[in-house]
Amino acid sequence: MSREILNFFPLTIVKSKIELSNDEKNQMINEILIMEKNSKNLSNKSDHRSWTGDTQGFEFIHRNLKFEKFFKEVKKKIFEYLEILEIDNSQLDIFIQRSWATISRGVEHISLHKHLQSHLSFAYYLKKDVSDANLVFVDEKKSNEFLPALFISPGVIRKQIIKKRNFYNSPMVTCEAKEDDIIIFPSKTPHQTQKNVKNQERISISSDIFITAKNSENMEHLTTPLSDWKKL
Repeated sequence: MSREILNFFPLTIVKSKIELSNDEKNQMINEILIMEKNSKNLSNKSDHRSWTGDTQGFEFIHRNLKFEKFFKEVKKKIFEYLEILEIDNSQLDIFIQRSWATISRGVEHISLHKHLQSHLSFAYYLKKDVSDANLVFVDEKKSNEFLPALFISPGVIRKQIIKKRNFYNSPMVTCEAKEDDIIIFPSKTPHQTQKNVKNQERISISSDIFITAKNSENMEHLTTPLSDWKKL
């Protein structure tokens, strides 16, 4: 008997590399460590929570000239992502809305969240040991979960109702990454970093990308050009 498995509605996440010289990377690392020393909201930083620049007054590092070459490379990777989805970027204006660094030491991690104010996001690993924590993507829809809580129920897990985890029945997937990797994904995708994994000193850069139409005439759903907006 023949059998065909059809997987519809995929979530497409692209992992690529940005190659920078050691000098360029060290300059960026040093700049990020200076930001950490000048944190403006340390009450927001708990013992097990990673340092995140967007909560500490450093959410526009794309305006810092020391990161200029890096963001030029980011632009290429964003265009590559759109090309994979067959998107005509010549009709779009693409903006870096905000950008920040994160630092994780020991078992510090980033809790589950999503970026609903933007369209695309990325994580770039400026400094990462192979044993450092990775990015985890969580499936909110659970399209194959035909019984309520089948994939996440403690009782189901304890009794091993699911014999083996695979892409068909996993509520979350760990995306392994190495230093220099960049991971691009839709901002609405819930994500976090692995918990209880000891980091040497993982330093990453994240950014939110906002996309508008260059011309919104006869189009209902894309965001209109910023030049047509009016501040109240």
